[in-house]
Amino acid sequence: MKILLMCWRDSTHPQGGGSERYLERVGEYLAARGHEVIYRTSMHTDAPRRSRRDGVRYERVGGKFSVYLAAPLAIWRHRPDVVVDTQNGIPFFARLCTRRPVVLLTHHCHKEQWPVAGPFIGRLGWFLESKVAPRVHRGAPYVTVSEASKRDLVALGVREGDIAIVENGVDPVPAETPVLPDDGRTHLVTLSRLVPHKRIEEAIDVVAGMEGAVLDVVGSGWWEDELREYAAPHGAKVVFHGHVSEAYKHALLERAARTGGVHLLPSRKEGWGIAVIEAAQHGLPTVAYASAGGVADSIRDGETGRLVRPGEDFAEAVAETLGRGAAMAQSAGKWAARFSWEATGAKFERVIAAASTS
Repeated sequence: MKILLMCWRDSTHPQGGGSERYLERVGEYLAARGHEVIYRTSMHTDAPRRSRRDGVRYERVGGKFSVYLAAPLAIWRHRPDVVVDTQNGIPFFARLCTRRPVVLLTHHCHKEQWPVAGPFIGRLGWFLESKVAPRVHRGAPYVTVSEASKRDLVALGVREGDIAIVENGVDPVPAETPVLPDDGRTHLVTLSRLVPHKRIEEAIDVVAGMEGAVLDVVGSGWWEDELREYAAPHGAKVVFHGHVSEAYKHALLERAARTGGVHLLPSRKEGWGIAVIEAAQHGLPTVAYASAGGVADSIRDGETGRLVRPGEDFAEAVAETLGRGAAMAQSAGKWAARFSWEATGAKFERVIAAASTS
């Protein structure tokens, strides 16, 4: 089949993250299975308009908003057999442009994130996501990544039977991962895009109150300057690494595990949390808020990490987990071994096959 994947960003975008990597890995699996796969996304600095990677053809047109306006032209030009419309807040509304099957991919609802867009865009975005999109896509197949995200979709009026859960996979740990030297401190790590809803400030607060500990902040994003200013009073206790290679990312996770640290994910909302499983590959437990949604699926509370419940203190949960990290390490490693992009791709292909024959 010819399959058109539509997403506002790809992983080469400075603000690309886990949801973009998910769609790329699915596309790579589908291409390896013999399908023709086109990934339609927005332009960004120094990105070629067209490129090919791992069997997937990338087309970049438009910017943050105009990428949506250009979507109908891509559908009409390619005439795909199936469209995968990614809803990062709002979808491309591909179903209005084609009679071919459209699969709607959404990692989580964005109610908590919309306010950062400003009062007008925030209200409009949430209206489109919560009212318009479910009506336009009524009866269409949905894919999401966790039970929590599925419940949120059902609450918006999506029929439960239309929703398939296809969990995130995880890349293998690179064979050439370097070993970073110990410096006598416990390393905590946060692996995340640097945007407000990830609440990295809370991770900084945790390490600020600990003796002999340092926080490795891995990732980049438009909120970085504010976070650096927030962390400045704590000096060397907070280290910003920026966007790093896969090998160095895993070296930082390995050192955190070796020094008895934990992975912190104080995010307001997560569809799943790929970083949770990446940390677990090294036996590194994650502390996150139970209210964040999908982390309740990616973390086995008390076994591979800790879910902070309402009324509990995040810093106290981190301290408790630090004391139990060694006991959680083996369970975390076994849990991570259950996930792969091949399994994710196979499940997604079955959804596409069912959509194309219905």
